[in-house]
Amino acid sequence: MWAHRHKVFLELKWFGFLLPALIFYLVFFLIPTLSSAYYSLTDWDGVTSTFIGLDNFKELFRDTMIVTTFRNTAIYTVSITLLQNLFGLLLALILVKKFVGVNIMRTIFFMPFIFSTLLIGYIWGFILEPNIGVINHLLDAIHLGGLKVGWLSDPAWAKRMIIVVTIWQFVGYTMFIYIAGLQGISKELYESGDIDGASGWNKFIHITFPLIAPSFTINIMLSLIGNLQIFNQIYALTGGGPGYATESIASMIYRIGFGSGSRWGYGSALSIVMFVFILILTIIMVSFLRKREVEM
Repeated sequence: MWAHRHKVFLELKWFGFLLPALIFYLVFFLIPTLSSAYYSLTDWDGVTSTFIGLDNFKELFRDTMIVTTFRNTAIYTVSITLLQNLFGLLLALILVKKFVGVNIMRTIFFMPFIFSTLLIGYIWGFILEPNIGVINHLLDAIHLGGLKVGWLSDPAWAKRMIIVVTIWQFVGYTMFIYIAGLQGISKELYESGDIDGASGWNKFIHITFPLIAPSFTINIMLSLIGNLQIFNQIYALTGGGPGYATESIASMIYRIGFGSGSRWGYGSALSIVMFVFILILTIIMVSFLRKREVEM
């Protein structure tokens, strides 16, 4: 009997170590998520709520502004994910080699990642400002004033700058994950390829790329999930403008909830749609990429 009680006590003791994390998860993740699911079915202004069923969701898919945010989010996600992984892999292939200054170069490319995304956004916003910004002043200084554009006031250019700034900040992190994968490839495989007369491209296709498949999966998934929730860069650079031209789903949720009107129920409905979309897309992509790893 005593031994049984002692065993139960030990199990409860270990549970005590998990309790703070469980409470944190419950208070800051589970309860808000369940509350959001409920409030998405209400007309809630942050004080009072009236149950309206699926009316918020019906309105979402008729709202042209929301449709624009979904299109913008798709553009951001696809563009940043592809280009960030392309440039990250190219940098990794260069900087995985040993030469003088390689560690300094790795550090330079990784440094933007450690800074606040909002801080990065505000700095780039100053650089790209059309009247006092560094870029337009530089173009004037080298007599190329005709190339000046409204980097953040023109909708097309504003979207491009959001993409560029995001890639610039996170490409170093992507690079390091690829470097870790490349360092795990045995040199003997490349030596065998040299003996067989394989070209550099053939070695990349048949040796390098298949063996960094886990790194590729990690980078794609991190980029995909992060970019579907892109917010800070938009908030700092354009605020969603001009108009609603650069809004993403996440920034629109913020605008709906904390902008004029405070339609928190409507914003909750949009957040639920985004959550479900990200969940489904993540499951599909993980299954596809894991299957690809096995096949390769």
